[in-house]
Amino acid sequence: MADKQNMSNKIKKAIISLSDKSGIKLVLNTLKKYKVNVISSGGTSKEIKKLGFKCTEVSEYTNTDEILDGRVKTLHPKLYAGILNKRENKIHKKELKKNNYDEIDLVIVNFYPFEAKLKSTKNHNKLIENIDIGGPTLVRAAAKNYKYTTVLTSPHQYKEFILNLEKNKGSTSLEFRKKLSQEAFNFTAYYDSVISEYFNNENKDYFPQKKTIHGNLVEVLRYGENPHQYSAIYSKNNNLSISKLNGKKLSYNNYNDIYAALNISRTLPKNTGTVIVKHANPCGVSVNNNKIESYKEALACDPISAFGGIVSCNFKVNKKIALELNKIFLEVIIGLGFDKDSLKILRKKKNLRLIDASKLCEQNLNNITSHFDSLLLQSTDNKIFNKDNFKVVSKVKPSKKILDGLIFAFNICRNVKSNAIVLTKNSSTIGIGSGQPSRLDSCKIAIDKMKKFQKIRQNDTIIGASDAFFPFVDGIEILVQNGVSAIIQPSGSIRDKEIIKFADKLGVILVFSKTRHFKH
Repeated sequence: MADKQNMSNKIKKAIISLSDKSGIKLVLNTLKKYKVNVISSGGTSKEIKKLGFKCTEVSEYTNTDEILDGRVKTLHPKLYAGILNKRENKIHKKELKKNNYDEIDLVIVNFYPFEAKLKSTKNHNKLIENIDIGGPTLVRAAAKNYKYTTVLTSPHQYKEFILNLEKNKGSTSLEFRKKLSQEAFNFTAYYDSVISEYFNNENKDYFPQKKTIHGNLVEVLRYGENPHQYSAIYSKNNNLSISKLNGKKLSYNNYNDIYAALNISRTLPKNTGTVIVKHANPCGVSVNNNKIESYKEALACDPISAFGGIVSCNFKVNKKIALELNKIFLEVIIGLGFDKDSLKILRKKKNLRLIDASKLCEQNLNNITSHFDSLLLQSTDNKIFNKDNFKVVSKVKPSKKILDGLIFAFNICRNVKSNAIVLTKNSSTIGIGSGQPSRLDSCKIAIDKMKKFQKIRQNDTIIGASDAFFPFVDGIEILVQNGVSAIIQPSGSIRDKEIIKFADKLGVILVFSKTRHFKH
C-alpha cells in the first residue's frame, strides 16, 4: 500500500531531455498509461513524436524561445519552480499559482556525451560545445527535491522505475526516490570530474587545489585482500579492456596480480615474453623467440612459487603452450588472445581463469594510495629502461650481449617490490629477492633461489640488477662471490666512488642507471 508521501507525489507531469534515447519507448508507454503530461525539447521531442507519443516542447511550455544556438533552452523558472517546490508548503503553492506554474514530478535526463566526444576528437571547441549545462542543472534540482520529485539519469533505471510506479499506482516510493537522488548526484559528480580532468590535463595542472577521482563500477568483488575487507573494481572506461574467457570470478588479489603481470609483460619484446607472478611479485620472467622455451625458462626460476600463480604471455596462446601450462596448477593465464585449440584444452579446468589482454588499453593515470584522511598521488612509473639510460663506470666494459642482459635485468627489477635484487642469465631470471628491509638480505634470497633451482656452469654470464644503489660494498661482494660478473644499479650514494673502486678491484662490470625504481 502506498504511503502518504507517495500519494501526494502522484506523477502528473514529466520533463524528458536525452542524449542517450535508448529504452525510452518502454517508459513512454507507462507514462501514457498513467496519463502523465510530457515536456521535452530538441532532438528528444522529435524522437518522442516519432515513436507515436505526445509531448509539449519546452519553448512552448515556457513561452520562451531557445536562444544562443541552443545553449539556453531549459534554464527557465517555470521548469525549476515546478521541480523544486515543496508540495505541502503553502507559500510555495501560492507562488506557483500566482505565476501559473505547474508541479513537475518526474525528470528524465542524461547529458551531452562529453566523455564519448573526448575519445573521438581533440578539437577543443567541439568539446566545449559538448559540456552540458541545462541537463545537470535539471538533475541536481530534482535530486535535491527527491522528497517530491523522481529523477532518472540512465536507461538502466527504467525497468526498476516502471516496477515501482506500477507498485505504487502512479507514484514512486520515497525510498526509491532517495536512491535515485544518490545515483543522480553520483552521475553529475562523475560528469563534472571528467570535464575537470580534461581541463587539468589541458593546463598541465596535475595536482589542482581540488581533486576528483572518477570511475565506472565494473564489479563488486566478494571481498578485498582479506575476507573482512570490502572491495570493488572500477574502470576509467565503461568496461575493462581485459576480458575473462573462462573460470571463476576474479578476486581483488587476482586483479592485483594480473595487473602486476601485465606491467612486466608490456616491457618485454612482443611475442617472446613469459611472466609468472605470485602475490604481485614476479617469480620468473623469460624472453625467448621459442615460446615454449620462454615459458619453461620462466618456470625454472622458481617452480615452487609458481604453483598457484599467474602466467602472462605477451603472445597468443596456442595448443603447444596450453599443453605445457596445463601441467601445473595456476590461478590465471593471460594471453594476447587464445586460439581455439588452446581454449579447448584450458577450459577443461573449470576454475582456471583465462584472460584475453589483446585489447589492453594503456592510460597514463596517477597511482593513488589512501592513508587515514589523505590521498597520496604520483605519476605512474612507466619508464622503460634502454641503452640511453645508463653509464658504464667500471674499467671492464660490457659487450653488446651483456648490455642487453643488463637492460633486461633492470626492467624486471623495477617491477619487483623494494628492496629488490634480480639475477638473470640469457634473458631469463634465475634468482629474485624482493621486499626486504635490507638490500643485503634481498641479495641472499636471490642467490639462494638461484642455487636451489639452477645449474650454473663456470662460463655462464650472470647479471645482477638492483632497484636502488648499494649503500655499502657488501651487497656487490656477495653477488660476485656467487658468480655475478655484471651489475647494474642506480647511482646516488655518497659511497658511489668507493663502490666503483671495489668493482674494479673485483674485475666486475658495473653500470649506473640514471633512474631509481623503488616499488613499495
